[in-house]
Amino acid sequence: MPRRTATMLASTLMLIALLCAGVLIPVPYAEMSPGPTVNTLGEHDGEPVLQVSGRRTYPADGHLNMTTVRVTSADFRMNLVEAVYGWLAHDTKVVPHDTLYPDGKTEEQSTQENAEEFSQSQESAKVAALEKLGIPVKSWVIVSTVIKDSPAEGRLHAGDVIKAVDGKPVRQPADVAKLVTAHKPGQKAVFTVVPAKEQAAAEKAHRTATKTQDVTITTADSADKGAHRAIVGISAGTDHTFPFTVDIKLADVGGPSAGLMFALGIYDKLTPGNLTGGKFVAGTGTIDDDGTVGPIGGIEMKTVGARDKGAEYFLTPADNCASAAKDTPDGLTLVKVKKIGDALKSLEDIREGRTADLPKCTTKG
Repeated sequence: MPRRTATMLASTLMLIALLCAGVLIPVPYAEMSPGPTVNTLGEHDGEPVLQVSGRRTYPADGHLNMTTVRVTSADFRMNLVEAVYGWLAHDTKVVPHDTLYPDGKTEEQSTQENAEEFSQSQESAKVAALEKLGIPVKSWVIVSTVIKDSPAEGRLHAGDVIKAVDGKPVRQPADVAKLVTAHKPGQKAVFTVVPAKEQAAAEKAHRTATKTQDVTITTADSADKGAHRAIVGISAGTDHTFPFTVDIKLADVGGPSAGLMFALGIYDKLTPGNLTGGKFVAGTGTIDDDGTVGPIGGIEMKTVGARDKGAEYFLTPADNCASAAKDTPDGLTLVKVKKIGDALKSLEDIREGRTADLPKCTTKG
């Protein structure tokens, strides 16, 4: 066999071997791509996304779309060819598998965590919108979760209202950790709580729960990374009572990133006129009870998905601006948002045609 022919044959066989290896050998990566976008002012699966009862609402035109990211499953094993294709493609992003599923987290665990975050984001969106409208919302600190085999297990329960620790009033979730860690491990902490059942009964009867009880718990040592501090094994959260009912009907979505768009949709439904002036606005961002907008993951995929659906403006958390601005889809304006008030002001500028006044994202933030 001539040397040139032998060389070409060897090269061809080597290329085939490399391609086979690329297809067969898994790599520790996962893929993100644009997911569905849903207009919070419209319908999903045949029913309104936002449903308000007990309060007057107003028609709202235009789009205030929340955006999502589609990710590969926890047990999906990407091969080298798929990873290279994903790196080169414009509308996908390849990331380390542990970024989406850290510490060996299963898909079921991730789904449950995302569902809890989604539920909490809905509550915060309602609070932020109503507070911005000057509608008071009653709030209190509760036991959010109790860690298995912790000192609090069997003593405190999810939904218990925490009134005080060691006689000191609790007004926000951070107060609980502060008061508990004031102890040394092994010391006792006294929780004054309204049991969850009593709280639920009081809410059902539209009365204020008054029956409290003291629960004494011996603190344990966290021994976290060599730092010794007292813990009881709970996480504290916030619960609310709303003056009327706001339901968010949207299934198969998880995570906290729709909070801002839900809040704006609720605000629009409860006020005359249209926030967008009929424009197609999409966006993303977590939201706290006080209206602070926080960063999210997958911003590049969300802007692509929004533009593909026809969005002209994208409300972008300030901390995501630099990343999003590096590859902005043509025809999409990225608007920087830090608080719900920023979003409302930008929406006013959009509907009034003052687009030059918009705080636009740049690669510097």
